[in-house]
Amino acid sequence: MVELALQQPEVSPREVATMFVDQQQYFVSEASVYRLLKAHDLITSPAFILLKAADHFAQPTTAIHQLWQTDFTYLRVIGWGWFYLSTVLDDFSRYILAWKLCSTMTATDVSDTLTLALRSSGLERVRVRHRPRLLSDNGPSYLSGQLAAWLTEHDMTHTRGKPYHPMTQGKIERHHRSLKNLILLEHYYLPGQLEARLAEFVAYYNNCRYHESLNNLTPADIYFGRAQTILSRRQNIKRTTIERRRQLHQQAVA
Repeated sequence: MVELALQQPEVSPREVATMFVDQQQYFVSEASVYRLLKAHDLITSPAFILLKAADHFAQPTTAIHQLWQTDFTYLRVIGWGWFYLSTVLDDFSRYILAWKLCSTMTATDVSDTLTLALRSSGLERVRVRHRPRLLSDNGPSYLSGQLAAWLTEHDMTHTRGKPYHPMTQGKIERHHRSLKNLILLEHYYLPGQLEARLAEFVAYYNNCRYHESLNNLTPADIYFGRAQTILSRRQNIKRTTIERRRQLHQQAVA
């Protein structure tokens, strides 16, 4: 576990514990990992402030593609100026469906990102009873008639959050905060460099990052329906480990 923590210093003790169970097929509690890493002086406070998403949504989703959250955030490329990252996130799984680095924040940029999301999700090619509902803030690009016409054409409804209340879009806000905590540690001199780094982070976020709110699963695990299989396997590992420890204890006592 110490070796695992040293190899990936950015992960928390909770994530180290989950990775150890998945990779070594042996159960260890988060508290035990924390005590071990603390004894080796490997617990550090984050150099940034975490933004927590709201614990409960007024109408929580129960499956993928019921609600998509979208938002812009800004990133700087030295010598080029500011660029704007448009992202679409599936509310239920937190899976990043699409993203686009833009030079503006227009309704066209939003619809282009949504088109990428429809294409990556497969909803562009199949007929479904209910299209995803879009959740956004009240930025000009989301209030435009052009976007409203695009959403009507694609049978998508639109919900906007309460003004000055970013917690409504807490999941996409939290994603952008996590992204910028790492992305802003480096300088970028070409838009292509920034895009490559963004692609790396999104791949890590979707497929490797364990989310505490998702029972220590990745967004891809939820999105592709692997959640119950993984949770059952971890429960079996825990049961087997505890039984093995009990047997060793009994042998030691005897």
